[in-house]
Amino acid sequence: MIIVLAVALAGAIGGGVGTAQAEGSRASGDSYGRQLLLYNHSYGVFDRETADAIEHSDYLREFANFQVRTTTGSGGQTWTGRYLLGRETYVELFGVGDVPGQDGTLGSAGLGLSTERAGDLATVTERLKDEGVAEPIDFLQTRDFGDGVPVPWFDAVFTDTQYDAFGAWGMEYRSEYFADPRSKTEPASFPGDVGRERVLPDDYSTHLMRDVTSVRIAITAGDLADTVPLLRAGGFSVRSVAGGGVVAEGGGTTIRLNVVPRAQAGYQRVEMSLNRPVKDRHVEQIGNSTLTVGPGSHAVWTFAANGAQ
Repeated sequence: MIIVLAVALAGAIGGGVGTAQAEGSRASGDSYGRQLLLYNHSYGVFDRETADAIEHSDYLREFANFQVRTTTGSGGQTWTGRYLLGRETYVELFGVGDVPGQDGTLGSAGLGLSTERAGDLATVTERLKDEGVAEPIDFLQTRDFGDGVPVPWFDAVFTDTQYDAFGAWGMEYRSEYFADPRSKTEPASFPGDVGRERVLPDDYSTHLMRDVTSVRIAITAGDLADTVPLLRAGGFSVRSVAGGGVVAEGGGTTIRLNVVPRAQAGYQRVEMSLNRPVKDRHVEQIGNSTLTVGPGSHAVWTFAANGAQ
């Protein structure tokens, strides 16, 4: 879901957060108590060779609930992605130019973090102010199912709309989306249930991939400074790592963000749990990326930096 650019085009103005502010905020999001944001999905933009190989891979169609689709969001913005859908989490993969503007350049990436309970995004927004974000930016994403009538999809919050190559946002699915039969979502499991599992189909169960357990993305120092407050406000436990960057843990998915120059930015690695263990190790070369499945109940997909071998 490419929404950072859409917010900027809509003319939203936010306070942003600088590096000094991010470093001066809370040491760890776990001091807030209950975690409110969980990993929903992440995306990366790859060289055309890799994107095309992903799109036409027979193995990926066996490995995961794999889809290629074009989505129309707010303001008529469209994007064409390749999706590996799990039980609660997924990954979204693009080639250069599959997304308009800055978001479609090589090495661009993003991270969506969502709530499980209605109303929690408002709490995250208030927490962001404690994290040094003077004016969090609210945004409504819609979805057009093809009839030209936008349906409210989810509310989102950002720390800033200015970014180098990476954007992260908090999100909360809307009741109107769940109520629309075209969304094919599942019934609520409890009052106020806006969770990830309701949104994704159960087709994952007939494939190997179950969920995303870890992601690693290389981003600039400026983009990291804008992202850390959101991670902390969402309740992740955030710690710095040697060489620059952070590791955020909580909710079953570990997020590692490494600091690099813009030219080296990009989606690096995703790890996934499997529905069942596999006895043998399988290695699949997909463009300039390598997917290693097993042995056991784990898979690792690594991506060459900006398409380089």
